[in-house]
Amino acid sequence: MSEAYRYQHEYGDLTRLPLFTEPTEPTTLGSPPAPAPLGNTATDAPSTSLVVDWSAVAELRARASEQLSQAVASDRSRLDKDAQQELGRSIVLDLVESAMAEDIDKGRAAWSPERQRTTAQAVFDSLFRLGRLQPLVDNDDIENIVIVGHDNVLLELIDGTLVNGPAVADSDQELIDFLVFLASRSEVNARSFSEAQPRLHLRLDGGSRLAAAAWVTPRPSVVIRRHRLMQVTLEDLVAREMMTETVASFLRAAVRARRSIVVAGAQGAGKTTLVRALCAEIDAMEAIGTFETEYELHLHELGRHKIVHAWEARPGSGERGADGRQAGEFTLDEALVDSFRFNLSRQIVGEVRGKEIWAMIKAMESGTGSISTTHAADAVAAVRKLVTCAMEAGSHVTQGLATSKLAATVDVIVQLSMTTSTGAGGAQRTRRVAEVIALAPGEKEVGYATTHVFRANGSGVAQPEVLPDEYRALAQHGFDLAGYLAAQPYGVPS
Repeated sequence: MSEAYRYQHEYGDLTRLPLFTEPTEPTTLGSPPAPAPLGNTATDAPSTSLVVDWSAVAELRARASEQLSQAVASDRSRLDKDAQQELGRSIVLDLVESAMAEDIDKGRAAWSPERQRTTAQAVFDSLFRLGRLQPLVDNDDIENIVIVGHDNVLLELIDGTLVNGPAVADSDQELIDFLVFLASRSEVNARSFSEAQPRLHLRLDGGSRLAAAAWVTPRPSVVIRRHRLMQVTLEDLVAREMMTETVASFLRAAVRARRSIVVAGAQGAGKTTLVRALCAEIDAMEAIGTFETEYELHLHELGRHKIVHAWEARPGSGERGADGRQAGEFTLDEALVDSFRFNLSRQIVGEVRGKEIWAMIKAMESGTGSISTTHAADAVAAVRKLVTCAMEAGSHVTQGLATSKLAATVDVIVQLSMTTSTGAGGAQRTRRVAEVIALAPGEKEVGYATTHVFRANGSGVAQPEVLPDEYRALAQHGFDLAGYLAAQPYGVPS
């Protein structure tokens, strides 16, 4: 099913109104062309059968927005989001019909039904959805969208292939203006994006995550992460060759034994996907709390667990008060404190990038079986990174305190690797579990001890190495201890 046809199916009212007729076959209607893989001679995307006149779309969108604003202002109590969209469809259709009539009066060719649908859908997308980004976000083959300027777009497909994408605006300024509009319009958690606030982290209405920067970068930079693998299990990741059966067996048992786990890796290495797979091993009746700066895990929407309380931080806005906080700010630490009245079995803190690590540490100290993620080059470096994050909380946090807290609370660190290779077929990314280490309190000088339970071999695949005695008990939770020991290279130091 084409993206355009899916759009018409979802917003069927557009096709049922008199102006439109159902197409005899699926059309592309504003969806991006199939771009050429990187490394090929044809790096530009081929043209579509019908090119959208984006300047006309921008003009119609401005007129539609003005009419809709007037209608909403005159009847604010009655027009909820659905009613606004329904009214918006009607306004868009009227404007398209008027534009078509104007062209006929000027002696221009009449619009084809395909052009009418294409234009109407593009205006509707710009008004209520993601504009020129919407077809990319709707495309089930695309996992990540990377934008460095309006006309420099890279798409990462779900199989790891990298391809060039179409321009998402006619200028960098137009892209910035749309991001400002998008941030302020969000129905789920509106954010500020301006020269005073040049960075943007936003959960889009459809659940994707958008990160953007402008004014402090040469060109506006945007990354949209689509969460394609939602209902994912460890078995699924084994099938994708992200890990071996033995690694999956160990991690499954670690979750069931309520070991606290940190998943580390580079940006885009698949950390959130692995956390979802680990959470799939938690009993369906356990009460779970998730704590994130922007919703990414979406455990509360997957339906796998009966009770999921999901907290999302809020950055606040406006002037800072005497306490240094902006009005409306809500931190992960505050969410965690509130959560202690919710009878949770597990507290899962999402990505740790700075001082929010104390929410993770508190969660791991207060219960067992917590899971978090962080960015790091390797598993041992992840420990040092977490210590640094903890010390960002202030001068009162010494390295010794941070180290002792981490060594006492984190049990296992799983390191993911991501490699990019370029061949005749284009660029390809491969994600794997590269290392698994066990963390424990250690000698005073270092403060912690690490043991490589799995280490990457020459091909980058994590293989058994040294299993601490206390982890043999994981066999009671389904760990394939015999299989691990059979593959273990005895005598290799950790």
